[in-house]
Amino acid sequence: MENGRVVTSERPWFKVWPRHLPKSLEYPLVPAWWLLEKNIKLFGDRDAVIFINHEDMSEIERLSYAELYKRSVALSQGLRNIGVQRGDRIATVLPNSPPLIQSYYGIWMAGGTIVPNNPMARGEELRKTFINAEIKVVIASEQSLPEVRKAVDGLDIQTIVASVGRTILDELSDDACRLETILDFKAPPSPVPVSPEEDVAVILYTGGTTGEPKGAMLTHRNIVTNTIQFAEWYAFEPGEERCVCVIPMSHSGGMSGVMNVPVYSGATLLVMQRANPSVIGRVVEKYKATRLFGVHTLFAALLNDEEACKCDYSSLKACRTGAAPLPVQIKKAFDEVAGKEVLVEAYGITETSPLAVANPIDRPKAGSIGIPLPDTDVRIVDIETGEEVPEGGEGELLIRGPQVMKGYLGRPDATAEAIQDGWFRSGDVVRMDEEGYLYVVDRLKDFINASGFKVWPREVEEVLYKYPGVKLCAVIGVPDAYRGENVKAFIVPTDESRGTLNIDDIIAHCKRHLSSYKVPRKIEFRDQLPLSPAGKILRRVLRDEERGRCQ
Repeated sequence: MENGRVVTSERPWFKVWPRHLPKSLEYPLVPAWWLLEKNIKLFGDRDAVIFINHEDMSEIERLSYAELYKRSVALSQGLRNIGVQRGDRIATVLPNSPPLIQSYYGIWMAGGTIVPNNPMARGEELRKTFINAEIKVVIASEQSLPEVRKAVDGLDIQTIVASVGRTILDELSDDACRLETILDFKAPPSPVPVSPEEDVAVILYTGGTTGEPKGAMLTHRNIVTNTIQFAEWYAFEPGEERCVCVIPMSHSGGMSGVMNVPVYSGATLLVMQRANPSVIGRVVEKYKATRLFGVHTLFAALLNDEEACKCDYSSLKACRTGAAPLPVQIKKAFDEVAGKEVLVEAYGITETSPLAVANPIDRPKAGSIGIPLPDTDVRIVDIETGEEVPEGGEGELLIRGPQVMKGYLGRPDATAEAIQDGWFRSGDVVRMDEEGYLYVVDRLKDFINASGFKVWPREVEEVLYKYPGVKLCAVIGVPDAYRGENVKAFIVPTDESRGTLNIDDIIAHCKRHLSSYKVPRKIEFRDQLPLSPAGKILRRVLRDEERGRCQ
């Protein structure tokens, strides 16, 4: 490392480096709230947020950059007035909305650390996070307040309630106050000084590579550098972008890709609480959206919605998908609907702020997650020996760069295991081609051991997606007394093929494309698959269900 940037010798991916981008970027040593503050002079009057009803597409609220900044400053001062100090941790339990965006930047200005939570989380889940993170204040929506009250029962945590949308509770009991009542618009802007390299801006809870959720600590430096890497890679034009913001901002990908990057670029954020395919399509068309970031399940939903398929997507520029591998068939189909190549895959994890690898927008490769971002280096090591694998070999992906987290909250053991000699162990198995493009084979912990052979679920899923009528699928290993594990596939049919798919035909299709030990021995049709708040298919939940059946 040199001046916070990774110094690398010639790497294979430099041969296909994006023409518009230097291999190393400049990153100002500033707090995360600078991403918003920097735009006030240039784009103060521009719409920063258009809050859209995800059911009927009506506009709920508009905020200019000047107004968003003013509200964030007022929240910052209000938090200090109720006792928040530098380093204090403030939780949010809010859906995508102006109050959530305001909370991020207001908490940062107050010198605090934000701990975002899924707005649909149950009280027991929230309580574990609140205790682990030693939360001082929680900002919740009216809808999440009942579960938040369960979570804070008996704990010394102040509760602030934000009105989200058009629903407002008539009264609050003494255990909570309204967000509007603490905002202090009289105090001049005076953000609390922080150390960008040391102070933690956000704690995001993640399963990491193994075990129960851990709090990944991202510094202000992590947030700012990854935002700049992200925005420059995808060639965001300052003041010219309109971004559909539907994946949860409480998740690392949403915080970065649909909030920080657009805010940094002076874009207009078209914010919705939930993903309604027909509304998303019409929003793109009406507002001539330039960016639509999501996961492959979101684009699959658009492709399987008759109204959404009729919408005009010609305004879209490069659109990133991440969090889970993008099936080639979904990319191809959405590019056809858009009339040009717009959907490009990238790779990021919570611990890398999150973006680390992405396809060059001028020469993406279908099926690949792309190449490392500026100032980011990678290694691929044997999962057993830890030695670097030869070109084309499969191994665990290690990542080094300025976006790698500070560590796990209160878990020095887990931090030491995850970050070794400056390299973060991703827990993902990948391979690299001769040009430096990376391909995810699968999660290290997800491989299936069938009679001693390794089966990577993603390879089987890619074959299943080629079968007509498969909307979504997931593959896991299920216990078998003889083989150790059998391959089982869960399939969600498209609406048109529901009730008509034949298991024997699907297995015959797999046999034509896979070695015999990789072919699913069991197939189960489902109406839906378990998804994370970010839309990622949760194989873990399916495995837990199967274990429950076997007991």
